[in-house]
Amino acid sequence: MRIKQPTGIPAIDLALDTLDKKKQAFIFVNSKRSAERTAEDVAKSAGMEGDELKALADQVKGVLPKPTKQCARLAFCLERGVAFHHAGLVGKQRELIEDGFRRGVIKIIACTPTLAAGVDLPAFRTILRDVKRYGSPWGLSWIPVLEYMQQAGRAGRPSFDDFGEALVVAANDADRKEIIKRYLSGEPEEIFSKLAVEPVLRTYVLSLIVAGYITDEKGMFGFFERTFWAHQYKDMEKLKSKLQKVVQQLKEWEFLTPSDDFVSADDLGKEDAGLKATLIGRRVAELYLDPLTAYSLMQGLRLASSAEVKAVTFLNLVASALEMRPYPRIKAAEWEDMQEKLAAYSPYLVVKEPSLYAAEYEDFLSSFKLTLMLMDWVEEKDEEYLLEGYSIRPGELRVKLDLADWLLYACEELSNIMQFRAVRSHVSKTRFRARYGVKEELFALLKLKNVGRVRARRLYNSRIRDLSDVKRADAHVLSQIVGPAVAKDIKKQVGQEVEVVPERKRKGQVSLKDF
Repeated sequence: MRIKQPTGIPAIDLALDTLDKKKQAFIFVNSKRSAERTAEDVAKSAGMEGDELKALADQVKGVLPKPTKQCARLAFCLERGVAFHHAGLVGKQRELIEDGFRRGVIKIIACTPTLAAGVDLPAFRTILRDVKRYGSPWGLSWIPVLEYMQQAGRAGRPSFDDFGEALVVAANDADRKEIIKRYLSGEPEEIFSKLAVEPVLRTYVLSLIVAGYITDEKGMFGFFERTFWAHQYKDMEKLKSKLQKVVQQLKEWEFLTPSDDFVSADDLGKEDAGLKATLIGRRVAELYLDPLTAYSLMQGLRLASSAEVKAVTFLNLVASALEMRPYPRIKAAEWEDMQEKLAAYSPYLVVKEPSLYAAEYEDFLSSFKLTLMLMDWVEEKDEEYLLEGYSIRPGELRVKLDLADWLLYACEELSNIMQFRAVRSHVSKTRFRARYGVKEELFALLKLKNVGRVRARRLYNSRIRDLSDVKRADAHVLSQIVGPAVAKDIKKQVGQEVEVVPERKRKGQVSLKDF
């Protein structure tokens, strides 16, 4: 291993010093871009190499069907014993990095706070380069004490070291004093109950009623009086008022059966009203949906039942859900283009467009940009195209697609209960397209195991477009399209046994002399 001279950049030099000690380290930074740049800078100064590192780099590049620039950048770092780790990597890549670090193959990881909790890795040293991050109206702000403790706590894990070092990089003497005061001498922040967040409270109230833990208002009040939320809130009358408001919303949204008797506002809560979920309310609870999201989806499905719909209809419906946030940011240069595309797609949208001057218009347009990204995915654009066009990394893309799949499944279930059979059929097609990132013409080929969007498109472009075409296709031709092993496998799936197709064997004329 060859270590270059100090660079004069504190975080990089601390990482190089860690390598001199033959130890491992995390460098915590405040953004994905910083993690990648920092890892690259350390990799250029650390002269590690070896067959194991090369093999690991090849594994990481091979995770996606078509490696992106991010994959190439990560492979460059890995070949030198360094990695970056953030939510923009797909799950398999993060697993490979964590496993490589655990085995001691990777020595330095530059990472965002996503690696600060829930992992037990052999880091002797954590280098906190950034203890400020963007996120407040005033720009950079100090991270919470609890987050600092999580990051610092990754150093010197008992199962690997007797002790560890947590080092914070201070930009100047004023920052050094503030870091000592805030993090070394300061107290952790108070912990607050998540039930105080309205979407969480709605979801829990409905779930408790469906599960039978709550059967009436008296029981509901008794249950929540014993929660940490009530302990913090203290004002029980106000807490009861909030719970009654949630119950009233659930009734209006058709998730709870309405009370048979009229109860005046003054008497609300005095009657021991029974609480029972409707069929659709029960399914919403089973799907772990925020009731407000479920209600929005139901409204969209009702409109879709009497309108002309396309894939964009349902992709936009789920893209507008709170669960899909954060949305992609719209740049100033994109504003006009967004407006033109919105005008083109608006006849097929069931999410109401707010006034241009309304506070929620920016969120609406951002959710529409997410819709366009999902549309590009189902039109078979690859990860590199989406990374360039929407600044969404493969790992972030996978998260959005998993959420979209869950919400589209919820739409299928809701439309089934609401007896919108035609709508359910359209939703199912859209969900299938979103899951695989394909056009409808590839559906038949995707029934085959080991055939994904890339292989299906190759087969289709070679005039092999359904299972009958696969049966008729020559095994040698198939092997040239999808490889010998896959060709043999898909022939077997359609009931044909073939011999192993020799690699690099072509049918027909190979050169001008061969005729």
